[in-house]
Amino acid sequence: MPGNPPLVLASSSPRRLALLRQIGVEPDEIFDPAVDETPVPRELPREHASRLAAAKAAAAAIGRTAACLILGADTVVACGRRILPKAADAEGALACLRLLSGRRHRVYTGVALRAPDGREALRVVMTVVRFKRLAEDELRSYLASGEWQGKAGGYAIQGRAEAFILAINGSYSNVVGLPLAVTADLLRGLGWRFSP
Repeated sequence: MPGNPPLVLASSSPRRLALLRQIGVEPDEIFDPAVDETPVPRELPREHASRLAAAKAAAAAIGRTAACLILGADTVVACGRRILPKAADAEGALACLRLLSGRRHRVYTGVALRAPDGREALRVVMTVVRFKRLAEDELRSYLASGEWQGKAGGYAIQGRAEAFILAINGSYSNVVGLPLAVTADLLRGLGWRFSP
């Protein structure tokens, strides 16, 4: 039985790499795509996640002559139609957390795959997350942890922020950064063989 083609993960996220390893998938290469993640005017969160996932996979494909499978992904935290930024500083993280406090929000992840034969697959997965109302001491403690740095919406569900979450409807791994069931299905659909 022929083996799988080389797999390129078009993401520098250590969380996505760890999630792929959970399902027995080890990328042959990690590629950090230089993609502008600024939303275009009136772009909805689902469209934004889809566009960026496809753009990351396309960026990784440029100049490659060897046959490989490319996986691109992007995760977006949204409150209504508003796309929350990746927290660059404590002030930005605090603004996001105050907005999410006591509310439901949605997390979208776009997953894009490009096969060696030119076939492409793209899916967007959505999960609803409900935060409890956050007290000032909880906010201060979380900001002091530094866990928010570079995280969409200013939090990481797989860390201390899990204590803020009252309910989740949908894929947990989607909120971490890669919906595993959908990703595995897309890989299988493009011919990937999982080891027994």
